Amino acid sequence: MGSYDAVIVGGGHNGLVAAAYLARAGRSVLVLERRDEAGGAAVSFRAFPGVDVRLSRYSYLVSLLPKKVVAELGLGIELRRRRMSSYTPVGGSGLLVDTGDGERTAASFRAVTGSTSDFEAWRRFYGMAASVADTVFETLTKPLPSKEDLRARIGREVWSVLFERPIGEALTARFADDTVRGVVLTDALIGTFAAADDPGLRQNRCLLYHLIGNGTGDWDVPVGGMGAVTGALADSARAGGAEMVTGAEVLAIDPEGAVRYRVGDREHTAGAGHVLANVAPTVLAGLLGEEPPEPPEGAQLKVNMVLSRLPRLRDSTVDVREAFGGTFHVNEGYEQLATAHGEADAGRIPSLPPCEIYCHSLTDPSILGAAERAASVQTLTLFGLHMPARLFRGRNDEARSEALRSTMASLNSVLAEPIEDCVLRDPDGSPCVEAKTPLDLEAELGLPAGHIFHRDLSWPYSDELAGTWGVETAHSRVLLCGAGAVRGGGVSGIPGHNAAMHVLRG
Repeated sequence: MGSYDAVIVGGGHNGLVAAAYLARAGRSVLVLERRDEAGGAAVSFRAFPGVDVRLSRYSYLVSLLPKKVVAELGLGIELRRRRMSSYTPVGGSGLLVDTGDGERTAASFRAVTGSTSDFEAWRRFYGMAASVADTVFETLTKPLPSKEDLRARIGREVWSVLFERPIGEALTARFADDTVRGVVLTDALIGTFAAADDPGLRQNRCLLYHLIGNGTGDWDVPVGGMGAVTGALADSARAGGAEMVTGAEVLAIDPEGAVRYRVGDREHTAGAGHVLANVAPTVLAGLLGEEPPEPPEGAQLKVNMVLSRLPRLRDSTVDVREAFGGTFHVNEGYEQLATAHGEADAGRIPSLPPCEIYCHSLTDPSILGAAERAASVQTLTLFGLHMPARLFRGRNDEARSEALRSTMASLNSVLAEPIEDCVLRDPDGSPCVEAKTPLDLEAELGLPAGHIFHRDLSWPYSDELAGTWGVETAHSRVLLCGAGAVRGGGVSGIPGHNAAMHVLRG
């Protein structure tokens, strides 16, 4: 039996961050990854035969990865800022948020809402968010603060708005226009099945993590795709001496520090000073032989497309490259989101599925092969909201087809032409479109019911755990270093960093 200072179960980005920190600090590290390559959900794929396009197949943008982690691990990655924050079609017009031109954005608000009052409210709301981001983000890679400590830093008035009352109350009080309310609300619903007025405040926690990345809340495009990020992390870990075994299925974890796993037909056991579990809490419980907690539920449809060209818009005042250069919102008005949530909660695929889209290749054409770039091929990544796993249980293939048809129809309802007319076809004539349901993510990535955060997001504070790193479990030698840790979720590396700090600093 080999013995290591740390065995890391799961070679996704968080596991790789932990491996790199520990290995570079001189610790012996073994990383066990079930898939044939490291990277987890943050990988790039050539998804369509004969088409040289490297899609970020599962996760696709970066906001929460701390610059300090990038610097400390020597990651040679480039994250590009998008000037256009978002575009939301509204009839024959649309709401364009241009971060480089406040006057243009104000004019867009005026054209859609009839005044600039919501634009001024928008500026105040995101000014408040910026102050919270400055305060909260720098705490994420330090021991957990208590609730009172963090509240004192933020201020009680702002705390009440974002941390105590359903975000729907703040949006309806501050914004008069349904579209503007919806654009803000979408950030509270990515990967979270909740209503704006949910008293459990899951939507508030989701919004918080979407607003605070690196103190700015910007969502950046990784040059080369997500695979470039995890590739750099794997290189950093290997350079420090970490061993990586892919195709390794972990079978059991002994709380005393032994990990049993299988590669091919052979079983192995590795001893560990610490076991760092980059898996969901429900998966970890099963590996420990314990009763798993209540399983979470993912609630999204992920669609990847390659286009021969971008579709025409109904709005002639906006360049299509600008419209798709940021986040393109589709039927995500406040009331539309509420209707879709109600339909899904009742067990039906939403009749007009809300979704949002971004075009990686506009910001980073390096993911395109030479021929595809010369032909002006583009990519579209669509994230559909309010598609809970329960809608797909027992009929995944049928429900996937239904959800994709409804979602494409929803997109077509805001375009000047059907998106199908723009989809590239592979050499065999098949359209370059793939859809992933929550159950597909469960099967392919081990995400319980496709929950992209492994479980509901946590607040970035804890009275019970104050002073710890938020990665501890009931077993002193077993740590949770994945998205299900306190302050986990998103492509951040924060749980991996914090688990490594627990090992190195205690």
